Amino acid sequence: MNLSQTTTESARIWRDPRYWREKIRYSIEATGIIICALILTAFVIVIGLLLLTGNDPHNRDVVSFWTAGRQILHHNNPYDSATTLAIEHSVGYSNKTDSFIMRNPPWALALVMPLGLFGLRAATPLWSLALLMALALSIRLLGPMQSRPRDRLQYAGYCFAPVMLCVLAGQSALFALLGLVLFLHFRQSRPLVAGVALWLCAAKPHLFLPFAAVLLLWIVVERRYRVLAGAALSLAASSAIAWAYDPAIWTQYNQLMHSPVLRQEFIPCLSIALRLTTCPQAMWIQYIPAALGSAWAINYYWSRRRHWDWMQNGAPLMLVSLMVSPYSWITDQCLLVPALLVGVSRASSRAQIGALMLANAAIEINIMQGKGLHSKLFLWTTPVWLAWYLFVSKKRHSVDLGAVDARQYAGASSSSEGAAV
Repeated sequence: MNLSQTTTESARIWRDPRYWREKIRYSIEATGIIICALILTAFVIVIGLLLLTGNDPHNRDVVSFWTAGRQILHHNNPYDSATTLAIEHSVGYSNKTDSFIMRNPPWALALVMPLGLFGLRAATPLWSLALLMALALSIRLLGPMQSRPRDRLQYAGYCFAPVMLCVLAGQSALFALLGLVLFLHFRQSRPLVAGVALWLCAAKPHLFLPFAAVLLLWIVVERRYRVLAGAALSLAASSAIAWAYDPAIWTQYNQLMHSPVLRQEFIPCLSIALRLTTCPQAMWIQYIPAALGSAWAINYYWSRRRHWDWMQNGAPLMLVSLMVSPYSWITDQCLLVPALLVGVSRASSRAQIGALMLANAAIEINIMQGKGLHSKLFLWTTPVWLAWYLFVSKKRHSVDLGAVDARQYAGASSSSEGAAV
């Protein structure tokens, strides 16, 4: 081949759109792998520092759980703002006006009461270790439930940005994730245990409203009343423990949830953004998306009830539940690990996984730039996770249909050849 032919061939390749699509796909794959490696490395380093130093527990969410546990053990109101602020100031909490109050329902107090037995410096690494154990167990149990159980892509759960932020903040959402995974794991073999595990999910009930609507309907349709019994027993027992230490606990919690401070606080989620842009004083507005999401969820389940699979069908259900929740933080999105791992297992190319890693990188960049958890820049996250999941699922469906058509064509060709012979 002479020089002119080589030049012509090179020009033809450069004009070919397929060449550039392949280049872009390769670039996204490579970028995703690099980002995943960097996030995982940073995760390991930060976790090590957390366990060794405590990473200033006075300004992390763990201080609110420690204070609540301490208060309830002393038969005091764990939802009282003034007392909570005084205790937090005594251990070095820097905010001078706003207390860091635990907002979980009273039945979740049993989860944080053990923290009150220790000082804050000792309780912080223990809490971080418990969060890490919950995360590791969740991802370990999710592996066999995937469509590709031996695939190492399940470890992408560790690279999910909200997971890292949840550990850094000392948030409790990883326990809710563990409860969700335990339910998925035991729903067939040990329904009573699966129901008890839902107690961990109930620590953040507002994140599961469409999920809960389908769960109750599924229990009735499938007659899985042992799941309901397990959930009821665990909630009753934990509520009784809280009531035994503070008989007025439910009144105190109700007062907290109706306080003006919570009405004025901006949390970067779609429901609160809707309320603040329409009628800031009308709290009921932020429950409209959850109501619409629950109606969609019931219809979604009903049309699939004969072949319902909590792992596969539950993935979009949780994605919608988080997106329409009355309020949620970026850290709460660690609950989407099972759904996103289903999406990863369905991805038909590494470029699709790379796109997910790029979205994670955007979150990490916002945090490194000093954007707090209240930043409006986090409003895009839940719609993007849902859109990504729907995209890879549609692509996978197209690939599967193509494979079926190819097999049918091959079979028809073989039959026609046999008939000709």
